[in-house]
Amino acid sequence: MTKEAELRQSKMLALAFFAGAASLFVLTLFLPQNWWTGLLRAFSEAAMVGALADWFAVVALFKRVPIPIVSRHTEIIPKNKERIADNLALFVREKFLDTESIIALIRRHDPVQKVAEWLVKPANTELLGQQLVRVGSFMLDFIEDSAVQGFIRRAVHEMVNSVDLSKSAGTILESLTRDGRHQELLNEGITQLAHLLDNADTQATISQGIVDWLKEDYAFIERMLPSELIGRKGADLAVRLAAGILNKVAADPRHPLRQRFDVFTQEFIERLKADPSFAGKADEIKAYLLGDETLNGYLAALWEELKGWLKKDLHSEDSSLRKRVIATGAWVGKVLAEDPQLRQSLQDNLEAAARGMAPELAGYLTRHIADTVKQWDDREMSEQIELNIGKDLQYIRINGTIVGGLIGVTLYLLSQVPLLLQ
Repeated sequence: MTKEAELRQSKMLALAFFAGAASLFVLTLFLPQNWWTGLLRAFSEAAMVGALADWFAVVALFKRVPIPIVSRHTEIIPKNKERIADNLALFVREKFLDTESIIALIRRHDPVQKVAEWLVKPANTELLGQQLVRVGSFMLDFIEDSAVQGFIRRAVHEMVNSVDLSKSAGTILESLTRDGRHQELLNEGITQLAHLLDNADTQATISQGIVDWLKEDYAFIERMLPSELIGRKGADLAVRLAAGILNKVAADPRHPLRQRFDVFTQEFIERLKADPSFAGKADEIKAYLLGDETLNGYLAALWEELKGWLKKDLHSEDSSLRKRVIATGAWVGKVLAEDPQLRQSLQDNLEAAARGMAPELAGYLTRHIADTVKQWDDREMSEQIELNIGKDLQYIRINGTIVGGLIGVTLYLLSQVPLLLQ
């Protein structure tokens, strides 16, 4: 049975009670007038009054009752739609969406523990793998749509065009070099260069370079000198000199080489941010990235190959991606189940995120509820509320009929007490 049918049925039942009371009242007019007739008349009169009063109360909630003076206090719900919307939204916000209620909900249900318990079951990780494979397959089909590809291409071009590569690079370098962090990079470079110079192959290369230099520029003298020995000694001398310089730079935070490195770094950053020539180079790079047919063709072919492999794997019964998802899900579940500290940390972070997001989320949902209700048509809103709670309200009319009748009987009996006492 539909809600409309249930509402009509309940209204007919309430009307039947009123009709019964009215029929009883009419009947008492034709019966012999005695004590019992008076009792029935009192019951029927009070029952009709109770039924009519409660009918007025119920109808006045939803519709205008054209009765002088009191009509302005009818049609309560349509007239107060704005206030109802605001109060409903406020009620939802205070009782369901306040921060402490959301935190209590998280603590009561312990979502991290439930996720761990869910993931440790092989059937669930298998289901997770299947669903993610379906999502991945859908996304690949979605991306293949020509309109979507055009949108992605335009978005990428717009993003690249809107980025100032030169200034961005300067800003990034400025952040990376703040508080002398670039000196740590210099220290690492010195360490790596020292290791390189200490390598036997490097020293042999330097020695051979000296010999080759003598043969090319001083061939006559080289034939009279022990060039191999000179090469080894020269390489050893060069390594010791370079190592000495590197050790001095590494040991002295105020070494002139470090200061020159600071100046060079700062000047380079400023040039990146302000020099037109650097900006021009950056524009050339962007134009090359966006317009070079060879590069874009290579990237397109690479993407097509990757996409083809992904689609083939996703549709395979023995999908390696699905296996990896399943294995990863099982591993995550196992780690969460065995590590209470990790679960507590995730729980704390979840609560912290809820505390940060709850006020904004509550405000958005509150505005959404209030605005939605305010946009409803007055009559439609009234009809929908009546449709959902009107059935229960009809029982108020039925109860009013019965209670009114009982009150009438009670008053009639009280009125007969003096007669009985005589």
